[in-house]
Amino acid sequence: MTSTLFTNIGELRTVSERGTLNDAAIVAEDGVITWIGEAAKAPEADRAEDLGGAAVLPGWVDSHTHMVFDGNRAEEFEARMSGGEYAAGGIAVTMEATRSAGAERLDELVAGRVAAARAGGTTTLETKTGYGLDTASEKQAAEIAGRHVDEVTFLGAHLVPPGADAGEYVDLVCGEMLDAVAPHVGWIDVFCERGAFDEDQSRRVIEAGKAKGLGVRVHGNQLGEGPGVSLAVNYDAASVDHVNFLTDADVEALAASKTVATILPACDLSTRMPLAPARRLIDAGATVAIASNLNPGTSYTSSMNFCVTTAVLQQHLSLDEAIAAGTHGGAVALRRQNVGDGRDSQGRPAVGTLVEGAAANLHVLRSATAIDLAYRPGMPVTAATYLAGERVA
Repeated sequence: MTSTLFTNIGELRTVSERGTLNDAAIVAEDGVITWIGEAAKAPEADRAEDLGGAAVLPGWVDSHTHMVFDGNRAEEFEARMSGGEYAAGGIAVTMEATRSAGAERLDELVAGRVAAARAGGTTTLETKTGYGLDTASEKQAAEIAGRHVDEVTFLGAHLVPPGADAGEYVDLVCGEMLDAVAPHVGWIDVFCERGAFDEDQSRRVIEAGKAKGLGVRVHGNQLGEGPGVSLAVNYDAASVDHVNFLTDADVEALAASKTVATILPACDLSTRMPLAPARRLIDAGATVAIASNLNPGTSYTSSMNFCVTTAVLQQHLSLDEAIAAGTHGGAVALRRQNVGDGRDSQGRPAVGTLVEGAAANLHVLRSATAIDLAYRPGMPVTAATYLAGERVA
């Protein structure tokens, strides 16, 4: 095993109890952090990388993406920017392009999207199926996703395909489709929203996934108040995502639960929905994650830098809160956070934090201070990305 000393770190945001360290260094071995502290006290290592006084964060943990698709919906987006309303039915447009793309093209597209995310400092990725909406296509999407990302979610319950009977389609999702996809995924998700799946249908999907041993995620409360949050909390879901429209009871339930409220700022801007009430959630004591929601209809970006910047500038989070939501919050939403000695609940190196025992996933900025994420919005802030101690962008 070869050890690497990352030294001359001007500002190190550990996203841990150690807070922010100045003039810091990190030693990594076999992809794991083995030492962290003042650069002047760093132990020797087999090789050294001078980071030139840069600010360093944990790599972003993007806990909500939809990467397995072909085609785009630029015309729909332009119409929405001209005053049209967002409706969930646009997913069907992507379904046709994705079904006809073929495995080789989809694999290449996902690889390119992962590379783009890495170039923006993202080191841990979740992605979902949900654009095939038949058994063969959903299985194919899960297999492709598993070759490229850390966590794969089955989202057969994304939309009822055009012309299909809703009841029969839910039977398919909970039966044959789930049986085919389950060996390739770790999570199940459902779009619990008007125009997609109602409370009873969503409950069936969640219970079928839990019976297969899958963790639960929920798309909820995007287009209006609804049952998404309560379903997520009642089923101990790892996260409920979107959360634009929340009652006081929803906020209280999230604050009292282990379910993460995942906000998707780029999606809110693209759909011209009210930004999710992140400040209200944090003040209530809920755990908040920030994710990109990369998809062709409502958030065609993997830039976590942009999403974190938006949270600071428009959702009233402090820089520390926004960084924590884009790293630790995403890790909690994926059950990959540090539960002790830098390890997650399954004994793997934790992500979303920089402590001994955690993964050496580093986001190196072009700046000496992380505040430039928000102070210089839209500028190319990422200088390098290290995954398990190796440079990948």
